[in-house]
Amino acid sequence: MSLGEYERHCDSISSDFGNESSGRGGSRGGGGVPGEQEELHYIPIRTLGRGAFGEATLYRRTEDDSLVVWKEVDLTRLSEKERRDALNEIVILALLQHENIIAYYNHFMDNTTLLIELEYCNGGNLYDKILRQKDKLFEEEMVVWYLFQIASAVSCIHRAGILHRDIKTLNIFLTKANLIKLGDYGLAKKLNSEYSMAETLVGTPYYMSPELCQGVKYNFKSDIWAVGCVIFELLTLKRTFDATNPLNLCVKIVQGNRAMEVDSTVYSWELIQMVNSCLDQDPEKRPTADELLEHPLLSKRRREMEEKVTLLNGPNKRPRSSTVNEAPIAVVTSRTSEVYVWGGGKSTPQKLDAIKSGCSARQVCAGNTHFAVVTVEKELYTWVNMQGGTKLHGQLGHGDRASYRQPKHVEKLQGKAIRQVSCGDDFTVCITDEGQVYAFGSDYYGCIGVDKAHGSEVLEPLQLDFFLTNAVEQVSCGDNHVAVLTRNREVYTWGCGEYGRLGLDSEEDHYTPQKVDVPKTLNIVSVHCGCDGTFLLTQTGKVLACGLNEFNKLGLNQCTAGIINHDTYCEVPYATSLTLAKQLSFYKIRTISPGKTHTASIDERGRLLTFGSNKCGQLGVGDYKKHLGINLLGGPLGGKQVIRVSCGDEFTIAATDDNHIFAWGNGGNGRLAMTSTERTHGSDICTSWPRPIFGSLHHVPDLSCRGWHTIIIVEKVLNSKTIRSNSSGLSIGTVPQSCTTGGGEEEDREQEAETPNPSGGFRGTMEADRELGGWISTAEATGGNSADSSSCPGWLRKELENAEFIPMPDSPFPLSMASSEPEKETLPYQKLQGLKVASEEPVGLNKPKTEPWPTCLSPALPCGEGKDASPSAGCMCSALQVEVTHLRGLVLQCLDDQKKLQQETLRLSAQLQRFCRRMEEMQQAKVHSKGTQTTKEEMEVDPKPDVDSDSWCLLGTDSCRSNL
Repeated sequence: MSLGEYERHCDSISSDFGNESSGRGGSRGGGGVPGEQEELHYIPIRTLGRGAFGEATLYRRTEDDSLVVWKEVDLTRLSEKERRDALNEIVILALLQHENIIAYYNHFMDNTTLLIELEYCNGGNLYDKILRQKDKLFEEEMVVWYLFQIASAVSCIHRAGILHRDIKTLNIFLTKANLIKLGDYGLAKKLNSEYSMAETLVGTPYYMSPELCQGVKYNFKSDIWAVGCVIFELLTLKRTFDATNPLNLCVKIVQGNRAMEVDSTVYSWELIQMVNSCLDQDPEKRPTADELLEHPLLSKRRREMEEKVTLLNGPNKRPRSSTVNEAPIAVVTSRTSEVYVWGGGKSTPQKLDAIKSGCSARQVCAGNTHFAVVTVEKELYTWVNMQGGTKLHGQLGHGDRASYRQPKHVEKLQGKAIRQVSCGDDFTVCITDEGQVYAFGSDYYGCIGVDKAHGSEVLEPLQLDFFLTNAVEQVSCGDNHVAVLTRNREVYTWGCGEYGRLGLDSEEDHYTPQKVDVPKTLNIVSVHCGCDGTFLLTQTGKVLACGLNEFNKLGLNQCTAGIINHDTYCEVPYATSLTLAKQLSFYKIRTISPGKTHTASIDERGRLLTFGSNKCGQLGVGDYKKHLGINLLGGPLGGKQVIRVSCGDEFTIAATDDNHIFAWGNGGNGRLAMTSTERTHGSDICTSWPRPIFGSLHHVPDLSCRGWHTIIIVEKVLNSKTIRSNSSGLSIGTVPQSCTTGGGEEEDREQEAETPNPSGGFRGTMEADRELGGWISTAEATGGNSADSSSCPGWLRKELENAEFIPMPDSPFPLSMASSEPEKETLPYQKLQGLKVASEEPVGLNKPKTEPWPTCLSPALPCGEGKDASPSAGCMCSALQVEVTHLRGLVLQCLDDQKKLQQETLRLSAQLQRFCRRMEEMQQAKVHSKGTQTTKEEMEVDPKPDVDSDSWCLLGTDSCRSNL
């Protein structure tokens, strides 16, 4: 026994289950190295839409498997105003954090493309929702639900002093859970106070307020008018004001001539009055967003609806990037995603064309008679397996018993965000993002969980009301039973109770969910059902099991050793209550996959463990012998980290982190997706060693085996791109100091306050300085004195502050003139703020005439306000000026060094010439000696005093020369 195993064994002895209270507060994410940039990995899914200046693309973020939208804006194709609006949207979104407002996560700069990462709403927008009604009016409860969410979002932005100015049904987005998200803040505006006014004519004509149409000043009440128009559309399914041309439309808005009236026989008087008050011609008589929320129609249900919003928003809620010191790096990886199935007589993997990159799979599950797939957009597809021939009981959820051979979308779950699915023998259970449970198929053993209230077969998805107030986190199905884990870490089971697989200390069947008694010290993190057994995993890696333990497939058998009885093996046939699998206590189990006769698990180090029957070599140990304990696989899997494993009927499929897929066990009926030749087992072909399958390297996000069938998701990386520029990269050319558009629209005329810095949002973001009419960085807007808010590294800032300023002429001049120029007085960096650099031009041999820099280089004056400033003169920022000055100093220093090097070369050349002359004289003396031997004294060299002794190195290598 190794030291690590011994320590884990001691922990197991001290407590059978282990005290997990200490492990609950452990760190999960693992704080990164201080100062190290965080990498965020994204996989593109599909393009959602394209516009004139960019497109919106759906991405999957691999860190939390969430979906986000990147708004990609090509800044080179934008006008000045459009560029300002794009940057303004980032500033506004960073200020707002509300559950009914589109969440802003991050933004990046890729060359000239601005990438804004936003929350993804998978339910479309309110405009499309109204169109899908097809003249069928919304119920009042639904309208009130939408009104509450819209009013909550508008209240949030108004409290932040922001005027949206473009509230319309196209900008109100929905999730599949009917959660409202108010978006598109490109036209939003920051006002000074509650009483500030704006006067720019912007927005969508159908939702413009009368004051906007009349060209007078407006305030927050203009947004309330737009809210009234939106609610009016929900009540009538028609636009509030409609006309054939914009002029006629404005006339109708000013006069209050609506297209139609709300049906008072369908909707309550209170709701109609609320809408009419929002559409009052007098802005002062319109209610505020807070007053709408305080209306009795909303206030009496406000707490209930707030809790509902929080619950529905929970699965999609994720914090913004926590990186403060360093901007995160976006790594975009393009991959091909494909789904393959095999088994049931088909040994060649079959690719499913219906599930591909545009509709890529997120999770797969195999049943004995059917398959199920959840896509990245959280839609459910089901179809029968390739074997077929079995009578169906509605387990596909399509409302009939037809055998669909290709993946078909479960239409009855349209609008529901499916997070996970699990297949039983002839039934299916799935859960949504909100934690609600839906089941369909055979209810013979009560697996639907409704006490057989809908008959023995349920052909369409049926929601389990039992979990309406207790959201479910995970579900797992055996052949004839179900186990779920709630978000409160409670375990419920129902269905067939034979062999105690439900863990209820009995073998009775239960047709409704029953709570399993789990010790309070345990924190259950996942449940896994086998054919006739159940596993529970704890946070500390312990395994609890119940059900049939045939072949020790639950790991409950115990082997003891003593002095008298050397080897004692205690078999446990089955367990009706949760029992600790002590044989697995030596390892910290991360996941487990039960099969029909054996089980495989992966520990925290990525090692694969198998136990149970080895009749067909399904344990992967290289033989077909009976193995009593736990087997740690080596051989082909030695040194590899296993990331996925699944067990079927006498076979096992596993995937490693180096993108290899292995299969072993019974290869009959195409179970191993290969032709094995090791030995025959009856009429079947078996392989006891893990053998690689699939010819090329594939990453496996998920796989599932059941019976003779396997379904797997495989991905191949096409290319990868790293986007290192974040907030500091938003220096998008030179944004003009004033923005004037056609038609007399001037933003300078609007009475606006300077947009505040979104603290904790993003660094260096461009903000609108309304007093100067230009764009400044966040660091400058906050004073520019904070080192944390600047994109300049600390070492460079210190170097610049301690550097000396060396003026350099603008025009080129000969080297001799540069060397002969008199030395000028140098100034410290702190005194450069008021300095005007003089540029010099050579005039014969006289001292060059100085000429001042443009006035805009003086930090004391705003750009463009100097005496000599001209519209064509480019304004250089202070950071660029310091950098240019520093570079000029370096150039002068290089010139000086070059001059000294030339002088040194001339000196050495003279020494070399003298040395050569002496050598020639000595050679001539040898010739004249007529063969007489020259004495040592005659050959001695007496160098002159001005010759450096190091000059002898000139006859050697270049290394000697470098020392000079």
